Amino acid sequence: MRIQVTRSGGILGAERRSVLDTEGRPDAPHIHALAREALGSCARTPDFGVPDGFHYAISVDDRSPGHCSDPKLTDSQKSLIALVMAQGQ
Repeated sequence: MRIQVTRSGGILGAERRSVLDTEGRPDAPHIHALAREALGSCARTPDFGVPDGFHYAISVDDRSPGHCSDPKLTDSQKSLIALVMAQGQ
């Protein structure tokens, strides 16, 4: 599974993108479950939360992205975003 997170917005409005490939990872089943849960709570169209907040587009294996934004992130969205941004490329 290839998970891509794109973060935009914030005070500077800069975009940051990170991709995590779960192939061969021992924690892949956990990440897959987390991704399914996170995407299940995403909107299908961009969701612009609060001014200067971050907006996220999450996609799996080049499918259409799900959208979410601060401060309305679910726990699974927060966890997935943090994981992909920290360990992805």
